[in-house]
Amino acid sequence: MLKKPELLLPAGTLDKLKIAINYGADAVYAGLADMSLRAKSSFPAQDLAEGIEYARAREKKVYLTLNFFSKNEDEAKLKSFLNHIETLSPDGLIISDPGVFAYVKNALPRIPLHISTQANICSYLTVNFWKNMGASLCVLGREVSFSEALEIRQKCPDIRLEMFVQGAMCVSYSGRCLMSAFMASRPANKGACANSCRWKYKSKLIMEEELRPGEYLELFEDARGSYILNSKDLCLMPRLDKVLEANFDSLKIEGRTKSEYYTAQTARVYRKAIDDYFANPPAWKPDVYMQELAKLQNRGFTLGFFEGSPDADAFNYESTLSEGDYHTTGIVTGSDSETLTLKVKNFFATGDELEFLSPFQFESVKVKISAIYDAKTNESLSRASVGKTNYSVKISADKETLKLLPKYTLSRKKSK
Repeated sequence: MLKKPELLLPAGTLDKLKIAINYGADAVYAGLADMSLRAKSSFPAQDLAEGIEYARAREKKVYLTLNFFSKNEDEAKLKSFLNHIETLSPDGLIISDPGVFAYVKNALPRIPLHISTQANICSYLTVNFWKNMGASLCVLGREVSFSEALEIRQKCPDIRLEMFVQGAMCVSYSGRCLMSAFMASRPANKGACANSCRWKYKSKLIMEEELRPGEYLELFEDARGSYILNSKDLCLMPRLDKVLEANFDSLKIEGRTKSEYYTAQTARVYRKAIDDYFANPPAWKPDVYMQELAKLQNRGFTLGFFEGSPDADAFNYESTLSEGDYHTTGIVTGSDSETLTLKVKNFFATGDELEFLSPFQFESVKVKISAIYDAKTNESLSRASVGKTNYSVKISADKETLKLLPKYTLSRKKSK
């Protein structure tokens, strides 16, 4: 019998945690400073405590990432971290390092331990190893093909399995990158990746392979530049029906450092797609969901390793610029009978039509902006620009429409 998988969203900040849950996530994953592989998206302990309380009140789960690879000096930090964990009592810890796993299992035996994608789990042998060690869930490496994942599922029925369905792809093995540390002194495995695989490289190079003398391979730059390592973004929505039929326990979306709009949009689209499939599997088609995902900032989409080793079509050699044609304009921070207060993320002006992504319905709510005010001074303005000031926005909408736009609702408009 098919069961609905858990929809797992990234939470790089407290606001993103709340947005993910409001838009349909069953669970989120987050990290404390120094202990996870996203140095720029680590939570202060106080915010994390509030986020866990927010999730629990809505019967959702929060997992904490502890997926760094340890060195001797990390033990002192680990002891301090575990003191926080006992207080926070998360629903699970995501770990990569076997030594850290054993250390935490001994110190906090009641907290479920998940094995991170950083541990490179690509076979049922490895899954069984971690199950015997006491893991409750294994995240399959993104290098696992779907046929291999099915075999793992079949041969490992007694442990929860998680797979990635959306997010950035790395040219290194499950993100275990050495380029960033070598080129920018920013180690990816300590959470400080410089994204050197996205850089534009100027080059003209002739290579001769040792065993093929006289056969020259030319690498050159043309007017478009050289983006030789730039993978497109993973998106398994076109094959989501097959993934759901396979009875995986958790579907994971990458992106703790991505925007609030990315969090809201991926949560609502995958939530709708999963629910629609279980409501009527034979009628399910990916088209409407792909149309929405295309409105994200993206480098183009690829199935990654789903059908085997990816070919050249999995890379964007032209540019790292986004192919998405929408951008977020603001986040609702409050409302009254006829106005919304927005934290502005991108410029918009009086007379613009914004699309609000209501957490209560899949169809966006289109609203015309009839007036803009500074929320502090009440000064009338012709436009709202990015900054620290919140804006009160008078909109052409009735009270019923305003009810669809609670706090943390995202708005967007098409890019010019």
